[in-house]
Amino acid sequence: MSTEILSPLPGTFYRKPAPDQASYKEAGDAVAKGEVIGLVEVMKTFYEVKADADGQIEAFLVENEDAVQAGQPLARLKG
Repeated sequence: MSTEILSPLPGTFYRKPAPDQASYKEAGDAVAKGEVIGLVEVMKTFYEVKADADGQIEAFLVENEDAVQAGQPLARLKG
């Protein structure tokens, strides 16, 4: 069964905490409920995007620095 992690807000999605740092998660990584998988930036404020279930990241559905809408699927979890 798969679950999608949705964007909480419209803005810009970032997979890394900073440009010179590694991504929070990659496809294939295990993730626990409540774990941060990325950030959405709105007007210079960053909001954490957290997994709402345990599982494995099957795929990211948007690229780093893509513009996203509220409710848009960002990643798909399996498990």
